[in-house]
Amino acid sequence: MKIICIALFLSFFFSSVKSQEKVDYSEEGKASFYSDYFEGRKTSSGEIFHQWKYTAAHRSLPFGTWVKVINLENKRSVIVLINDRGPFAKGRIIDLSKEVAKQVGNLNEGIFRVRISIYTKDEDYIKVKQVLKPVSNQSPSSSLN
Repeated sequence: MKIICIALFLSFFFSSVKSQEKVDYSEEGKASFYSDYFEGRKTSSGEIFHQWKYTAAHRSLPFGTWVKVINLENKRSVIVLINDRGPFAKGRIIDLSKEVAKQVGNLNEGIFRVRISIYTKDEDYIKVKQVLKPVSNQSPSSSLN
């Protein structure tokens, strides 16, 4: 019974560690930023939009996803939270708040080329991986003694 409990615990533990692995996702394309018209209005997630927040709109990434946005011309990057749907203009992959556009350096240009990728804080995943040791090749009967 003890071995079954340990086996169940380990299978649960390893499956939860696997679910924390980074998702490799990136996309390149054009970014734009919200017009002032949207200030104070509700986003698709229900949050109120503000130009000074580090938020963005994406067509399909889940709300609450953190995304790293890199300007491909000057290599500046910013981390933003997806809280809205869009952009709806053809050829664009993300709409940014004005503050984010200012941080990556293209507030005056309006449209610029970026690479976006999902950003995850890995500290917990790294700590778990360091604690895990390879399972020794002991036979089950030797662990009963």
